[in-house]
Amino acid sequence: MNRIFRTWFLAGLAGLMVVGQTEVRAATDSAPAPKPTRKKVIAGNPYLGAIVVDNATGKVLLEDKADAEGYPASVLKLMDLLIVLEKIEQKQLALQDPVIVSAKASHIGGSRVWLAEKETFSVDEMLYALMVQSANDVAVALAEKLAGSTEAFVELMNKRAQELGMTRTVFHSVHGLPPGAGQEHDVTTARDFALLSRELLRHKDALRYTSTRERPFRPNDKKHMVMMRNHDQLLGQVEGVDGLKTGYFTEAGYSIALTAERKGQRVIVIVLDSVDRKVWDAKAAELLAKGFLALPAQSSPSPSPAKTSGTAK
Repeated sequence: MNRIFRTWFLAGLAGLMVVGQTEVRAATDSAPAPKPTRKKVIAGNPYLGAIVVDNATGKVLLEDKADAEGYPASVLKLMDLLIVLEKIEQKQLALQDPVIVSAKASHIGGSRVWLAEKETFSVDEMLYALMVQSANDVAVALAEKLAGSTEAFVELMNKRAQELGMTRTVFHSVHGLPPGAGQEHDVTTARDFALLSRELLRHKDALRYTSTRERPFRPNDKKHMVMMRNHDQLLGQVEGVDGLKTGYFTEAGYSIALTAERKGQRVIVIVLDSVDRKVWDAKAAELLAKGFLALPAQSSPSPSPAKTSGTAK
């Protein structure tokens, strides 16, 4: 009797174990696969922050969330341009100096001119590619030329930002691309980039690069020539616009540093992290128009006294 009971007990226990394993397997098989981590989009509608400044005085004409911290994307290449132009004016660099492309620069993705390792171009040609094509490979090549490494150049960028009073800005890259694993985002505000833009406009050559709408890179090499086209759609479309720079990647949205001159007066507009390109362009143009309307009226020169002829009696 005990033997029969023991046999039934063991058989029942085995059955329960099989059922339990089946239920566990079924639960595991039906569980949803983990979703990939989505990157946080910070772009706002119509933007994250914006500001309009009188270039002559630095006076803020209009602002809306100008201290909201966002990602500048390729607009940060304005700091690259500023540092290069300052080095040229300090006679530490010349426009015709050669820039030799490193292996690192040749492998940078995103917007580029497809630099090949050991190619050589002048600083001047590189600056056109930096501003017109927004070439990330060129940003790396120039940084290495000036500072020896991208890390050392980033230190120069942050030092200059602090000198300009850009207290909410921290750079981690020379190009503005989204960070890779273990890296951090470049961070800034509309107000800080207005300070940078105004400083850049003190340099006469800046607008020569930023106002160029189209230019060939490697014009004598038909096979590898790149026809560079400026990403700023307001150039040539809105009165007086001659710069400065646009930027985009998914999490950041669209940003622009815009400037225009009309009747001897210049306005700077920064639109940071807009969710939509059409909204970004429209808002930038709208803020530019409002900025010019908000400028103090220029005093008209006093009319010269009328000249009289003949002898007074």
